[in-house]
Amino acid sequence: MTPRPVVVVDYDPAWPAVFEQLRAHVWPAVRHVAVSIEHVGSTAVPALAAKPVIDMSIVVPAPADVAAGVACVTTLGYIHEGEMGVEGREAFRAPAGSPAHNLYLCPTGSLGLVNQVAVRDYLRAHPETARKYGELKKLLALQFPNDIEGYVAGKTDVVLEILKRAGVSADRLEAIERANRRS
Repeated sequence: MTPRPVVVVDYDPAWPAVFEQLRAHVWPAVRHVAVSIEHVGSTAVPALAAKPVIDMSIVVPAPADVAAGVACVTTLGYIHEGEMGVEGREAFRAPAGSPAHNLYLCPTGSLGLVNQVAVRDYLRAHPETARKYGELKKLLALQFPNDIEGYVAGKTDVVLEILKRAGVSADRLEAIERANRRS
C-alpha cells in the first residue's frame, strides 16, 4: 500500500456531515457493544486546518469488549490492523470507495482515546491555540510532503503541550511521546 502524501487544507464545514454519514453506517453494527462513536482529530475542531481525512473512534466500555467490537466492525468490510504502536487503540483500514477516514476502536479511558479526546476538546475550547496549531500543520505538510512520520514528529511537542494543558498525566504523556516519536 502506497502512503498518501501529507496534505493539510483549511477547515471544511462539510466535515461534520461526513462524520455523521460514516457514523450512521457504522453505529448499527456496533451499538450493542459500544457506548459511542466520537469524531476526533483535527477535522472535529471548527476552523482548524487538517488533513482532509475524518478520524473517528468507536468507544467500548472496557478492554474486555474490544474483541467483540473488532468482530462487529469487520462485518462492514473494514480490515483490522491492530494497535499500530498506540496502546489502547485498534485501527482499521476503510473499505474501498468510502469517504477518506480513519476508524479506531478504543476502550473507555484508554491511552488512545484519552489522547484523541483531550486534544480535540482543548482545541475546541481554545481557538487561538487551534489557529496556531493549524499554521504549524500547514508548514509541516510543506516540509514533509511524503513523510508522515516526519510530519507527526514535527507536531509532537505542540500536541504534548496541549495534552499537558488539558490535564493529561505525566505517565500518559510519556507513552504518547514514545508512540509519536517512534521510528
